Amino acid sequence: MRLFALSASRPFGERVALALGTPLAAHEERDFEDGEHKARPLVSVRGHDVFVLQGLDGGPGQGVNERLCRLLFFLGAVRDAGARRVTAVTPYLAYARKDRRTKRRDPVTTRYVAALLEAVGADGVMALEVHNPAAFQNAHRGRAYALDTRRLFARHARAYAADGPVAVVSPDPGGVKRAQGLQETLQARWGQDIGMAFVEKRRSAGVVTGSALVGEVAGATALVVDDLISTGGTVVRAAQACRERGARAVYALAAHGLFVGEAAEAVRDPRLAKVAVTDTVPPSRLAPAVVREHVDVVSAAPLFAEAIRRVHEGGSLTDLLGGPA
Repeated sequence: MRLFALSASRPFGERVALALGTPLAAHEERDFEDGEHKARPLVSVRGHDVFVLQGLDGGPGQGVNERLCRLLFFLGAVRDAGARRVTAVTPYLAYARKDRRTKRRDPVTTRYVAALLEAVGADGVMALEVHNPAAFQNAHRGRAYALDTRRLFARHARAYAADGPVAVVSPDPGGVKRAQGLQETLQARWGQDIGMAFVEKRRSAGVVTGSALVGEVAGATALVVDDLISTGGTVVRAAQACRERGARAVYALAAHGLFVGEAAEAVRDPRLAKVAVTDTVPPSRLAPAVVREHVDVVSAAPLFAEAIRRVHEGGSLTDLLGGPA
């Protein structure tokens, strides 16, 4: 097996490699004066099972599209160099939210990204908490490994909930299945009944409306679970709805903290007791003091390491891809 981490995601790649117990394979990335670049493995990959890790969140120096382009070129390079199997490991997968047409002549960008990965020879793709797992798996003709955060957050949420009643809340109807997964996991692990609720949400031309809450959260610690936090407006709306319905405290749990725009104000909103995200995306857009006071970062590296190990060894991913155990 060879595990590569491209430079933009090397810190997370190093944490995955440490948990996996294997060093990152050596590679070279060169930038040219005209803006072009090249990347190549510096070790033999012929006949190897190759995993290439690159987060597609964008950041200082490399935007989303450049990171995608660099990943595609490197996947093609290792395929041309004789790799037996190639898996793209994208902790955060860009364009996963655009998985259907909401207006006439809309693009279905998730499917186009899948076609690009297939075109350069990727046999599979692995990502954490994609927006719509069914759409993700249907878009990719190769293997699509959709990891989720239910176990990561189940271990972490105990400190938030203490011994009182708990309700898992989806901030929109589309995320109910994700919330149900966490609810089932908490019930199995904690041996107590966990409530369930969701908040009404409608979006048109970038404007979000709707604030009705379906479910019971009165007197409970509300855990608002989502795939990502962008500007933070969605989780603040959910927190407001929960507090208005009598929730004792509200915590936001999201796999990816993009924290763009006015996210710092949302994270500091007094209706949110705390925000928990994984380390797939560094919270570098927030001031360090804001992160220290308002954000808990849970590492997803051990989860990715175990998933990579099982894929390489032909083991089962069932208990990583779902189930309350």
